[in-house]
Amino acid sequence: MFGKRYDGRRVRKIDPLERIIPYIMKTRTDSMTMYNDDFNCAPLDAYIERKKQETGIKYTYAHIIIASIVRTMAQRPALNRFVMNGKIYTRRKIWSSMAVQRNLRDESAETTLKFEFDGIETLEQVRAQIDGMITDTMTNNENGTDKMARVIMYLPGWLIKAFIGLMKFLDRHEMMPRAIIDASPFHTSFFITNLKSLGINYLYHHVYEFGTTGIFVGLGKERRKPIVNTHNGEIEEGKILTLGFVTDERFCDGLYFARSMRYFKKYMRNPELLEEPLDHKVEDID
Repeated sequence: MFGKRYDGRRVRKIDPLERIIPYIMKTRTDSMTMYNDDFNCAPLDAYIERKKQETGIKYTYAHIIIASIVRTMAQRPALNRFVMNGKIYTRRKIWSSMAVQRNLRDESAETTLKFEFDGIETLEQVRAQIDGMITDTMTNNENGTDKMARVIMYLPGWLIKAFIGLMKFLDRHEMMPRAIIDASPFHTSFFITNLKSLGINYLYHHVYEFGTTGIFVGLGKERRKPIVNTHNGEIEEGKILTLGFVTDERFCDGLYFARSMRYFKKYMRNPELLEEPLDHKVEDID
C-alpha cells in the first residue's frame, strides 16, 4: 500500500476464488489445517551412519527434514507464499526458523534461530549453516533475535503493546523495516520445533498471527510400529518418525500441498538426492 515488502512480492495472476479467500478467512488461526505423516527411519538411519563412517560428519533427522523442505519449496513455490492484509505474497528467499534449547536443564532458556536459503543448497550446505549458527549462538549466548527481544523488554508494558501494535501496522502496509524482518523468527517460510531431544511426541503447533509464518512442523520422538517391508511385502516392526504439519490454507490448497508432499517424501526416503545442488529454483507466478 505505502511501500514495497523486503521479504516478498505480490502474487496477482491467481484465480479470483483464491484471491477472495483471505478476505473470508482473515486470520491464520481461522484457516489452519493439520496433517501428520509417518516416515520410516531405516533409510534415514542408514544414510546418517554411512556418512558418519565416510566423512566423520554427524547428520541428524532435523538436518535432513529442513533440507528436504527447502528443496521441496524450491520446486513447489506456492508453498513459500504468505498472506498479509488480505493479499497473497511470494517470498524472495526460503527462510526457516527453529526453536533451540540451550541445554536440557529446567531453567535453561530457549532461543530461536533463523536460516536463509536460496533453495539450491545441498544437504551438506544446509547442515553447515544450521550447525554453524547453533555453535555461534551457544558460544556468544545471544543472537539477533535475543538482542531484539532484550531491547524491547526494557520498555514498560504499555509501550511494548504500542510497539508491537506499530510493528503489525507496518507489516500490514509493507513498511516493516528490514532489520526487524531479519531478526524476527516469525517472518519465515516455515517454523520447525524439534521435540525429539525432549523425548516427547510430535505436536500440532499453531501458526503465529504476528509475522508471516504459514507452515509449522512438529518433530517428535520416534517410536516402534508395525510397517510393511517394501522388499517382500511382509509386516515387521520398524522405527517410525511422525511429523505434524500445520498450514495456512489460504495461500496453498490441499491438492497442491498433497502433491508437494510427494517431493518431500522422496527426499526423506532417499537423502542421497540432496547431495547435489538443485539446478535452478522454480520461480512463482507474477
